[in-house]
Amino acid sequence: MTLPASVDLAIIGAGAAGLAAARALSNQPLTVAVLEARDRVGGRAWTVRFEGEGLDMGCGWLHSADENPLVPMVEPAGLTIDRTPPPWQSQAFNHETTDAEIADFRAAYDAFDERIAEAAARGHEAPASTLLEPGNRWNGRIDAISGALNGARFAEVSILDYDAYRDTGVNYRVREGYGRLIETLGRPVPVITDCPVRRIDRSGPVLKLTTDRGVIEARAVIVTVPTDLIARETLKFDPPLPALVEAANYVPLGLASKMHMTVTGARDFPENSQLWGRTDTSDTGGYHLRPFGRSMIEGYYGGDLARGLEAEGQAGFFAFAVDELVHLLGSDMRRRLAPITATMWGADPWSHGAYSHAMPGHAGDRKILKTPIENRIFLAGEATAEAFYGTTHGAWMEGERAAREAMSALGLDPGPAPAPRSEDEDA
Repeated sequence: MTLPASVDLAIIGAGAAGLAAARALSNQPLTVAVLEARDRVGGRAWTVRFEGEGLDMGCGWLHSADENPLVPMVEPAGLTIDRTPPPWQSQAFNHETTDAEIADFRAAYDAFDERIAEAAARGHEAPASTLLEPGNRWNGRIDAISGALNGARFAEVSILDYDAYRDTGVNYRVREGYGRLIETLGRPVPVITDCPVRRIDRSGPVLKLTTDRGVIEARAVIVTVPTDLIARETLKFDPPLPALVEAANYVPLGLASKMHMTVTGARDFPENSQLWGRTDTSDTGGYHLRPFGRSMIEGYYGGDLARGLEAEGQAGFFAFAVDELVHLLGSDMRRRLAPITATMWGADPWSHGAYSHAMPGHAGDRKILKTPIENRIFLAGEATAEAFYGTTHGAWMEGERAAREAMSALGLDPGPAPAPRSEDEDA
């Protein structure tokens, strides 16, 4: 598509938030341009194909599925909802630990979660790691789970922000891929790809956006880029917005990475089961065995471990996965595994990470990120979703919120916000 000279509203980024905003504006009397730096839509929602199957490189779970607004869109999009309970809820297969040890770990994690909730209720703020029980044998694994949940260790995670996350405990998947869903929902949206926005000039009555394909003017703009791009000033504001940049610095993207592998003799393992590696360190991975019943294993690594492995490339991820699975399941796993692909979100210049966490003392910075600027610059994304950060549906809902704010600023009636849904509404 050709870059227009001017529009009423420009949307920067064609991930979940940007696409949701554009869809919400589609029936309004506005000219809209969606500007995307990559050569595809979806952002960190990205599905690749392998032997006819969809492998999610980014988001994979429809969290809080009983009220997730994307769930009712799956089947009308021609895709399939898989309601198989996630492996972390049952942990039905674990070669390394006994049932008693699994129960002991769950008790330790539940007690940690309870201390978090109690501290947050008192308004106490500190690194979440301060609430780990000193000397508890499970602290390493609890911190490894923080890598999966937050993309960072609990020492880097705010107590208040962590407690603010809301999860109903219902989790579904899209058989063909979550990224495939977002791509499908984005097809009606006219997106200008390969069009990074480098600068927003807000010095005059009209915003001027400098892109790699030219300059475009807009009355208002919705910015949906990850916080790291604002913090690094990959996207610059002129005059500068130091408070916004500071807030983005304190709500950075952590890193969570996946290693997709095939496994021969997969029937040796229960479908949709899970293994965790070592118990004495956070530098360990989680392994989803036979997702969707496939002859595959999906390795998951977070925080410092993920960043170290990413520096080694796919070979580093695979070597680490093989060593852990050999330790857990026996030496024959070395010949039974083969790599498919690994994610590299930290090295991706348009993300620099997977999803956001608030640093200790900065739980309130998400509100700063979502506060409209001059009533014409609106920010949205998973990082502004105070209760659903780190999720695609959080980003989607925030995109719709920013669209309503922009409509109001441009003199249009945005109508009521979408009401929360429940699973019963689909019955």
